[in-house]
Amino acid sequence: MTLASSKTSLKMAACPRGVSFIAASMALLAMFLIFASWLLVSYPITSTVSEYISGVNRKIVLPAKDVSGSSLEQLTMISNSSGVDNSEDAQVSIRSSVDKDSLRSESNKQLPTTKDSVDLRRNEIPEEPVQLPESSFGATEKKVDTSSSASSNASESNSVESGSLDSRKSGVLEKPGQLSESLSRPTETKVDTSSSASSNASENNSVDSGCDLYDGKWFYDPQGPSYTNSSCPIITQMQNCQGNGRPDKDYENWRWKPSQCDLPRFDAKEFLELMRGKTLAFIGDSVARNQMESMVCLLWQIEVPKNRGNRRMHRWYFKSTSVMIVRVWSSWLVRQTNEKFDFAPEGVTKLHLDAPDDNLMELIPKFDVIVLSSGHWFAKQSVYVLNNEIVGGQLWWPDRSRPMKVNNVDAFGISVETILSALVTHPNYTGLTIVRSFSPDHYEGGAWNTGGSCTGKVKPLATDELVENGFTSIMHKKQVKGFEIAVKKATNKSKLRMMDITKVFGYRQDGHPGPYRSPDPNKITKVGPDGKPPPQDCLHWCMPGPVDTWNELVLEIIRRDFEGHQNFP
Repeated sequence: MTLASSKTSLKMAACPRGVSFIAASMALLAMFLIFASWLLVSYPITSTVSEYISGVNRKIVLPAKDVSGSSLEQLTMISNSSGVDNSEDAQVSIRSSVDKDSLRSESNKQLPTTKDSVDLRRNEIPEEPVQLPESSFGATEKKVDTSSSASSNASESNSVESGSLDSRKSGVLEKPGQLSESLSRPTETKVDTSSSASSNASENNSVDSGCDLYDGKWFYDPQGPSYTNSSCPIITQMQNCQGNGRPDKDYENWRWKPSQCDLPRFDAKEFLELMRGKTLAFIGDSVARNQMESMVCLLWQIEVPKNRGNRRMHRWYFKSTSVMIVRVWSSWLVRQTNEKFDFAPEGVTKLHLDAPDDNLMELIPKFDVIVLSSGHWFAKQSVYVLNNEIVGGQLWWPDRSRPMKVNNVDAFGISVETILSALVTHPNYTGLTIVRSFSPDHYEGGAWNTGGSCTGKVKPLATDELVENGFTSIMHKKQVKGFEIAVKKATNKSKLRMMDITKVFGYRQDGHPGPYRSPDPNKITKVGPDGKPPPQDCLHWCMPGPVDTWNELVLEIIRRDFEGHQNFP
């Protein structure tokens, strides 16, 4: 009895301990479940995973390696969720984060997101947007094959319908044609196009940025000129060759072809976009006026400008882009006076070769681009003053026993150095100066005032027919030397470019009015019985005609400069 009772008591004692343990364990489990549930509610696993996979923080880091395996900088980009902003003040920039769902491409290409999709190069991001037919906005120059990643990224809505941007609003030019195969373009990792529409100019049909524009040949283009003598009302009558009865017209159809690239036809819309809000000034003599009228005629075909000129300055205003084309008369580009000076009497023009034209220098800060030309007036009567001393003259020298220190050719070289040095050191001038080199004439058998003639010239000279003109060559050399000296003196932010047309236009004997410089129906146009040619103009250029090529070159120089190319021959 005692033993049995003892066992029963042990069993009774052990039972309560088991129930207590189980109860305690269940309480702990309940507390764990409650805590775990609270964690799940507060920090859902699916949300964390989703954020990690899809990038809720809207940042995509694209690690990349070059071909050697070295790591490049991490690339991050941003795009507005509404797509491309086409407003006039639109800005496109690369920033520190990205909304992958708003990345847009006009060609519906997918954005590669792994290093296996594309070899991302730091220098493949364009410095500014380029408008290309059927291509992506802001796309790199390198072609990317996205076929492998397109299927894996099909679920991402990062593309929009293709189409062209409004060139007037976005500042990205729209122009038919394809890029030259030889086109090369410096690129940066940052894009900033907010400065002006000119920095966003299209390179469609642009020549290679390093191509020498002045080495090439003339070719016949049956398409003909962009305007006619009747479609532009501002042509000076002496250059209106068709209006003055010139019987041949082929001289209008020859165009210049650089050896290593193509020089595009003048595109008036592109020019106005590049120059939006800017002023282009043609400064010089009557040949500068000839080129200015050509420019206005080329632009007139898409927009009739408003004449806002006066006696001091011709001004043509194009309202759509607020572009102003200006012509300023300055025949020698240096200071000139008529008062008596030393032994030079009153009434004879005195040229102070070491001082720029005062009237011209007052206007310089108002101009964004200047096309400068001179030289031919150094054949006219004048007195040369240097360091406050009379050193020479042209068609004037009273004392034959005293040798001149400076002749007209030397005077021209000094004047070029003077005016260009004044421009590149002007404290308030930051523009682009294009120096159009000495324009060749084609007087045969004499000079302009001694019976020279270009009668009967109807086509360009062949390469083996070009004969060097001694006077033209030496004037060109003096001009180039003055240009080179001025470049070394530059202290401001302006830029200086030489547009070297002298040899190129040496072939164009056919481009002058010749005897067709007057509308007089009874004018003499042929050599007389005595062998003397009629009065004629073998210096200025017919319009339309070869002079229009000068403005094709001007447009190309402006395009290169505004887009940051540094390869100028």
